[in-house]
This record gives sequence, C-alpha cells and structure tokens, in this order.
Amino acid sequence: MDERFAPDGTARRSSAILSELLDGIGAEGLEERQRAAEAEILTMGITFTVYSDGDNIDRAWPFDVIPRIIDGSEWDGVEAGLVQRLRALNAFIDDLYNDQRIIADGVFPAELLADSANYRPECRGVHPAHGVWAHISGSDLVRHDDGQFYVLEDNLRVPSGVSYMLENRAVTKRVFPDLFERQSIRPVDNYTDELNRLLVSIAPGAKRNPQVAVLTPGVFNSAYFEHSFLAQRMGAELVEGDDLVVGVDGVVSMRTIEGLAPVDVIYRRIDDLFLDPEVFRSDSLIGVPGLMRAWREGTVAIANAPGAGVADDKVVYAWVPDIIRYYTGDEPLIPNVPTWRCMYADERRHVLDNLRELVVKPANESGGYGIVIGDRADDATLRECAAAIEADPRNWVAQPILALSTVPTIVGDGEIGQRHVDLRPFILTGERSFVTPGGLTRVALPEGSLVVNSSQGGGSKDTWVVDVEGGGA
Repeated sequence: MDERFAPDGTARRSSAILSELLDGIGAEGLEERQRAAEAEILTMGITFTVYSDGDNIDRAWPFDVIPRIIDGSEWDGVEAGLVQRLRALNAFIDDLYNDQRIIADGVFPAELLADSANYRPECRGVHPAHGVWAHISGSDLVRHDDGQFYVLEDNLRVPSGVSYMLENRAVTKRVFPDLFERQSIRPVDNYTDELNRLLVSIAPGAKRNPQVAVLTPGVFNSAYFEHSFLAQRMGAELVEGDDLVVGVDGVVSMRTIEGLAPVDVIYRRIDDLFLDPEVFRSDSLIGVPGLMRAWREGTVAIANAPGAGVADDKVVYAWVPDIIRYYTGDEPLIPNVPTWRCMYADERRHVLDNLRELVVKPANESGGYGIVIGDRADDATLRECAAAIEADPRNWVAQPILALSTVPTIVGDGEIGQRHVDLRPFILTGERSFVTPGGLTRVALPEGSLVVNSSQGGGSKDTWVVDVEGGGA
C-alpha cells in the first residue's frame, strides 16, 4: 500500500499536506532541508550505537526529512486499540504471577508458561500499584495492502526509541517551522511529562514528591543516549547500579556527595537477569544487590516491573487476541498478524513445508536479529532455519511475508523513492493510559528491504497525526 496515493493515483486525504510540501519546495529545496536536518542531528549529538566485531560504534541518527502523515480520525481507532491491548496484557501478567485463572480456565496453555524464558518465579505473589507491570510499552505496528494496521509484536520489557521520536519532532520543527504554524499536527512533546506523572503515581505510599531515578547499564549501552535524555527531561537522577544501595530495612538509597538519599521509583533500563545479583545472575556488575527484596517489600517501585517480559514473547503473542477477549470481554480492536506456532506439530509442518513464503522469528530476540525472510534467504539459510525449528520448536513462530506500506523517502540528491515502514507508538499504562500520537516511524532504507531496525541499516521519520478537518493541537 502506498500511503501517499490511492490506487487510482489521487492523493489520500491526509497526504494533501505532504503533496503541497513536496510540490512547493522542489528537489533542490528538499535536499537543502535534508542537509539542514542532518547538521542539526550532529549539533544536537543524537546518536545510536552499533555493535560490530566487539567495537561500539556511535553513529549519527539516520533521519529522513519527509514526514509520514496519518489521518487523526484513523489514529483515534488505533489509540483505542492500543489502550485495550495493554490493559489486557497487564491483567494477563498480573494473573500469571498470582491466581493463574487464565490457565485454570483453559484459555492459555500451562506448558507454554512452564517453558517461558521470561517468566520469573521470583515475582509470584507481587501486586504492583494499579495491577500494572508493563508501564512503558512499545507495540510495533505495520500497515498491510488492505490498509489495516496490524500489531506485529509487543515490547514490554525495556522498549527503546521514544527519545528518537521526540528528537525527530524537534528537528522537523526546525526545518519546517511554517508547516507547524498552518497545520493541526498533534503534539508529542508532552511525553516526558506524562512519563514523569506515571512514575510519580506508582511511588510507595503515594508519596507527594518521590525521588525518581533512571537506572542505566552505563555509557556503553546502545540506548544510553535515551536514558540520559529521559532523565534530563524529567528532572530525574540518572544512576548506575553502583550508585544505589539497599539497606537492611529494605530502603533503596543513592549515593550523593551529601550522603545517602532515598529513592522511591526506579525506571529501569536493565534486563531482568541483571537487576539483582542476589536473585538472578550472580555475575551481574550492573545490578543492585537486594533490589528485588526491596521491590517485593514495597519500599520501591520499579517500572517496568520485573517479570513483565513474560508477555513479551513472540509465541505468547499468538494468544493475545484470546487474552483480550478473556480479560475485557471484547473483540480486539487491532488485529494480530496471522501466526503459526511451531510448538504444535501441525503448525510446525506447515511452516517447514512453506519456509520460502514465510517470515520465521525466534521467540525472544529483538532488534531484528534471528529473523529469516523466506523469499530472501538462500537454501543454506533455510536448511539451518528448519534444523533450528526441529531442535527447539517452542522457540519459533512464523508469519506471512506482509506487503508493508510504503511512504515517500529521500533516496539521494533530492530524489524521492518509496520505502517500507513500520511504526512504534509508545503506550503509558497506570491509573490512566496515554498513547503517543503517532510514534517512531522506522524506514527500511535499502530498496525493497523489509528490515527497518537502525542496527541493521534502517532509518527513521517524524510521524504526523494530522486532524485534516481541524481539531488538533
């Protein structure tokens, strides 16, 4: 699907703004704006890290200046679907660590939980504030040829990318200031205010002015730019594991030049297994000894909660429509992509017989790693994929190769081509829900590519949710 033009060649309603923009400035003006945006990115120090042969390489954030535009009336339905999905997923996580009603009622298989790489028995019996475990989520959406948005996967552990969404908007405002004066483009700038409000709301004892800290693995982490960005925007402390200490009374404190200061809420950007060497990996050098004890005792809140990743599994994903029906009584507002689960013999046989026509994914990888796109893989890769599926069926799912929508993208010297995109909106869930209008649009820059991850050569765009007939901010 071409998001700019309908099949008959007419501009879609939401893209009239884009047509006006591109026709008005021409190829030379577009290239000038692109150079200005890239210079702004360098000046602002917006980078991401690529791990290559053991070296950490910082690169300027890849950005395409042509915005992606989504009609506000369409977005309202997407937003409602994401709120529904995350409410159901949080109810599911809370149930798994407590009563497990969904298993007792035969809706979710017990053996799938038993084999889960992200289920943490250490979290059994915990009741986080508001029953929410995944406070900050990033659900990846794709638009198919039928025009419908589908949820491709859920990211519930430590989803990243929101800082790039915010910086994309800041850069676009600088290079197209006139458009923001004339158009009803919904703002995203209030995300950090909403995030801070959420984190404050989960502080133990409803403390009025709680101390919030962002826990980072350190400067060598690929998302460190985002960790420091969010801490600065929220006025929170950016800390590493060595900066925190848990007392015998279960109180978490951070080391300061004036002594120990209590910490009430931790926005953690560290994977579960490295959070607390007393409970998980004893060799972790980036965690905080005693942190799980403090969390279980209720002296500190952690977002996202340990164990939330049990629902961030590409096999569990296949059950999300049933999960939504079970906990809400309603039909899903945004559909899943059809998914074959290799743990079942009949579905596994279908996958093995049709590898060339499918996308095969490992259950718990991220960043596009481990994915095999059947029609682009050589015979040796497909044989290796088949062997991996046979060896560990629980770890694999497969989906059809979707014809992802395309949007106009600069492909060199002001020339415009069509490139495939996905979208990662960010959802905050607590006492109330908040969804970023739009999100991080990621672009597969090589022609014909479906891989949008920046670590694998992808780029990004600002995403405009536009109230075409007025009403936006």
